[in-house]
Amino acid sequence: MKLSESVKSISYFKANAANLINEINKHQKTFIITQNGEAKVVVQDIKMYEKMQETMAMLKLLALSGKSLQKGNYRTLDKTFKDVRKRINEFKRGQSEIQS
Repeated sequence: MKLSESVKSISYFKANAANLINEINKHQKTFIITQNGEAKVVVQDIKMYEKMQETMAMLKLLALSGKSLQKGNYRTLDKTFKDVRKRINEFKRGQSEIQS
């Protein structure tokens, strides 16, 4: 969708709210609502909003991971698997002691 097609005035939105909301939901569109010629709010399909929030969360995790790598805050894959195997073995030993 072209940005020029997605900009609507608040008076247009008020007069056509039900139709716009139907169009937003049906076609997963996003509209920018203006007031006095200035963009003020974005009206968006809830599914698109949720996807955007998930994407932002993933990008934040990637950024934090990159910072951790730069600071040297990481473990090698071998160390990670060694720790996991150790925990599994400890869990198994605990389970066998309970059953005894």
